[in-house]
Order: sequence, then structure tokens, then C-alpha cells
Amino acid sequence: MGEQAQGLEAARVAEILVRRPGGPAGRRGSGYRVGETCVLTAAHVVAGPVASVRVRFDADRPGEWSAEARIVLLAESADLALLELADLPPGRPPVGPPCYAAVPDADVTLPFSAMGFPRFKLRVDTAHRLDDGSPSQYRDSCHVSGTVSVLSNRRAGTLELAVVTPPAEVEPERSPWEGMSGAVVWCGGSVIGVVSAHHRSDGLGRLAAGRVERWYDALAPAELELLQRCGGLPPRTALALADGARDAHPVPTLAGLPADLPLRELTELVDALTALPMLRGGSGTELLLESIDGRIAANTPRDPRLRMAVYGIVRTCLRYPGTLDQLLEAVRLLEGPSPEVERVDRAAAGLARRNG
Repeated sequence: MGEQAQGLEAARVAEILVRRPGGPAGRRGSGYRVGETCVLTAAHVVAGPVASVRVRFDADRPGEWSAEARIVLLAESADLALLELADLPPGRPPVGPPCYAAVPDADVTLPFSAMGFPRFKLRVDTAHRLDDGSPSQYRDSCHVSGTVSVLSNRRAGTLELAVVTPPAEVEPERSPWEGMSGAVVWCGGSVIGVVSAHHRSDGLGRLAAGRVERWYDALAPAELELLQRCGGLPPRTALALADGARDAHPVPTLAGLPADLPLRELTELVDALTALPMLRGGSGTELLLESIDGRIAANTPRDPRLRMAVYGIVRTCLRYPGTLDQLLEAVRLLEGPSPEVERVDRAAAGLARRNG
């Protein structure tokens, strides 16, 4: 086994292609190469009757390659599977296991990233045609980043991943995130989980992921030994805390603020929001509104003056509990870490402190 690697490497992100018995139709998922011949994914991606499993890397790129795989670990209790690749192409560079880490059971929000192949990234390939002359289709990769709300989903034992909402659903009966299951979740250069589900009731901006630290209890001893030997999972006593968790600070909630706060109480937050670079662009305000509860866009008075527009958005959010938190979360996702976002968080913390 090669040396331990840190951080997401695009060349190791796997597209899982599952064919069912009796026909070509199957399912797709995502995964990650965690060893020379091993790929980590979600159990439900490869569960049930399976005729074959094929794993593809760097699709339609110069380094594209694929291999048949067999399921060597199927742990439905942890929604975790390990695939063993067969007939690797010669000359592949050595691959070591990733770093794994735990997240604290504390009032913090952590940054994360993941890469997979969800359904909403389906594209029409006009350069290639099927036998009947129609254009073929493919799924492009999706590199998502966002925040982990650590204390959510405690009963289920999963991580809640907040992401930028994908385009509106065009297939009501299918999730746009279908196919993202199995994607490895990263924080501070270490694996902290594997995407397991999109719960429709959570909205399009939330995904669930199994937590690494829960695997030690959910897996049988033989399964755990296999994952440690083939996937590089460390012993429980050697599992470190994710780097991003060490410097994380609690994010205050504004859900309990009264709807009739005087304007002077909102001045600091509005000043911080109007200083955001994204809101000074032509479409930043509309993009922000599209990323939160639709009632805010529907009920916010429009004003060409940025400061007045932001006041209107904040006042409207106060009428709908929880939506001001959504607004600030969308700011963090869209703007990314910056001094301006830190100023917004300080203003929000002050507002929460002054008003209980």
C-alpha cells in the first residue's frame, strides 16, 4: 500500500456503473479510490441483484480508464461498500489510502467538499450518436463545497451537508442528486464521511452522509478489519479530529429574533451584507434569493438601491423564522471564506447576543 495521501484528487474520483441482471438498465453512483485496487462507495449503490459493476475514472479525458469490479464489502448497516478492481491497466501510478478523521459532537459548522456524478449534471453529447441516430448522453462531474452542520441528524448518525441548491427539479419523481451517493466527503484534507442520501423533505440544498467515526460501531469486526486493511481506515484510537474542526467557531442562530426589530438593530448586519462583493455585482442579489426559501423572494419589495434592497430582504426574513439563517448560510456558500463574510458572522453574533 502506498503512502497516505491528503485531500481530494480528481483522478481518484470514481463513477460507479451498475448493470442489473436481464438488461442494460442499472444504476449509477460515485466513489473514491482508497487503495491500489479498492474503491469506496455507498452500499445501496451496489446492493440488490447485480449482473456487473464497472468503475470508470477520468471519463472522456486523456487519462480515462475503467475496470470491472467485485463487491468485497457490503455493509448496509453503515451504507458502505468496498469494491475490488480487476485487470488494472499497466503503468498506473501507486495509490495510497486517504487520511480519515472524525468531527466533534459540538456546536460548530465545518467546511467540506465532495465530488461525484449527480443526475442534474446529465448532458447531451452532440459529438456522439447512438445506433438510432439520437445523441448520446453523459454525466459530468460535480465538485460541491459547503458546510457541515454537525449537530443535525444526531438520531440517524449522519452528517448534514448544506450545499448550493441545484437547478429546479425537472423530474418531480427523481432527485437531481441521484448518483451522488458514494461520493467521499472531505474536511481539512481528510475523509469525514460518504454521501448516503438526499432526503426530499430537507429540500434541494441538503444531503446526508455517513460519518467515519460511526463506522467503528456499525461494522462487524471482520468488515472493520477488511476496511482497515484494504481501505486504510486507522484504528479507532488513532482516528484524529478533522483539521477544519480545530479552529471552528459556533455559528449563532437567528431563528428566534422578533419580527418587529427596529431598524437600528439591523444596521450592523445590513452594513456587513452590503459590503459583500457578490451583492455588488449585477445578479448577486437575485442569486442569493434563489438559494433560500422562495417566500422571501416572493414577498421582498424590490429597490434599485442596494442598501434598501438588503434592508427589505432582512426584514422579510424576520417574518419567516429560520430564513435569516438560510440567508447567512447561502452567503457563506456563495461567497466563500473572506474578511467580508467574517464581518457578516460577527454582526450576526452581535445581533443574536443583544436579542437573546
